[in-house]
Amino acid sequence: MAGSRRRGLQARVRPLFCALLLSLSRFVGGDGVGGDPAAGLPHRRFEYKYSFKGPHLVQSDGTVPFWAHAGNAIPSSDQIRVAPSLKSQRGSVWTKAKAAFENWEVEVTFRVTGRGRIGADGLAIWYTENQGLEGPVFGSADLWNGVGIFFDSFDNDGKKNNPAIVIIGNNGQIHYDHQNDGASQALASCQRDFRNKPYPVRAKIIYYQKTLTVMINNGFTPDKNDYEFCAKVENMIIPAQGHFGISAATGGLADDHDVLSFLTFQLTEPGKEPPTPDKEISEKEKEKYQEEFEHFQQELDKKKEEFQKGHPDLQGQPAEEIFESVGDRELRQVFEGQNRIHLEIKQLNRQLDMILDEQRRYVSSLTEEISKRGAGMPGQHGQISQQELDTVVKTQHEILRQVNEMKNSMSETVRLVSGMQHPGSAGGVYETAQHFADIKEHLHTVKRDVDNLVQRNMLSNEKSKCPELPPFPSCLSTVHFIIFVVVQTVLFIGYIMYRSQQEAAAKKFF
Repeated sequence: MAGSRRRGLQARVRPLFCALLLSLSRFVGGDGVGGDPAAGLPHRRFEYKYSFKGPHLVQSDGTVPFWAHAGNAIPSSDQIRVAPSLKSQRGSVWTKAKAAFENWEVEVTFRVTGRGRIGADGLAIWYTENQGLEGPVFGSADLWNGVGIFFDSFDNDGKKNNPAIVIIGNNGQIHYDHQNDGASQALASCQRDFRNKPYPVRAKIIYYQKTLTVMINNGFTPDKNDYEFCAKVENMIIPAQGHFGISAATGGLADDHDVLSFLTFQLTEPGKEPPTPDKEISEKEKEKYQEEFEHFQQELDKKKEEFQKGHPDLQGQPAEEIFESVGDRELRQVFEGQNRIHLEIKQLNRQLDMILDEQRRYVSSLTEEISKRGAGMPGQHGQISQQELDTVVKTQHEILRQVNEMKNSMSETVRLVSGMQHPGSAGGVYETAQHFADIKEHLHTVKRDVDNLVQRNMLSNEKSKCPELPPFPSCLSTVHFIIFVVVQTVLFIGYIMYRSQQEAAAKKFF
């Protein structure tokens, strides 16, 4: 009887540790710190028929090319006000043609501004099988077939978790639960305040290999590439063809919902043939355009000669502006180095977010397994004690706390580098040196936190040994799992030390 119970325990525990092993190996080998992020980048192709951007956004008849607007949406030359700051307003903008992209990426730039501390209702970005020109869901129709990314600014359920960004999918048969902010229907979400920001807020939505990822730029910096991770949904099934759209609505409270640009890109996996343009230019047209270019170039050269002859006193002055001075060159090199440091730290911050997400999944899986064992089979002979399993969970919580501390240090370093990219006119040299000293101090803090993490893990391994599970024929034991976590931590430490050495070498000329 005891042998059959032990075999049943092995059968239940084995899939859990196999999943943990595969997730860790994916981080270390591919998507994590040790992989090459540039090796698997897809090919991006801009799709102008599914995009709009100012200036000159609206035609003379008041329409937007390739797009249809409905409700209270107001297009202008540089933006589209989807919903104005009046009570009970609804508006939307949708592509006229369906998109048939297997993988795609959307970059949306918008502003949500209002006079009050609390706004309403919010804005939504859509990919649906049919156009939802008007309706009760943020200005669009309910019972949609596709996915919606909601920027919900009003707290309907009173849980004080708004403004928030929520991903909700639908198969065309589910009504949106507006009173509870779709809490039971949300596939993923994150809390971000996108109202009344000094710069436009940017959202990047990527659907690639059946995984939907949402990145957000919080609007505190003019840097267009300063995105941070918000939410991700794996195994996301959406219609093969659909319309892109954006909608907004107001209620008793009202905000201005302005969309500055909506840029769509088709993504092609590495190794596959990129999509061909809709229409190739013939050889005759190429020769014609080449002849016209050469003709215009000759006329430009003649005009330059005539201008130089008519203005001899201005000769020689433009040549001085062609070459940069020594001071300009050094200043440019300083800012290029700062930009590289900033991008690398932002990349580390994103990877830390993903590691934290995976680590939380491991802890929740272990906690669930402990509760199942404690409730189902208490006090059986040969089982691992509850105290030993609690030790493993406490170790995982300690790792989470240490990684959170490192993430906070990284965020502080990013803030310093961002401030250094926009120094004042007075005392620029002193402030730059001071910023570099602060960056060095924070990087040392990160290294010290990593060293403390390794020491604590080693001490915990020496003081209390991890419980030994019964031997599995072809899977992972608890000891191997702890070793894998330590190897992952050591790899991360090595990467941090390598990056710090590279940054120190890049800053020697300061």
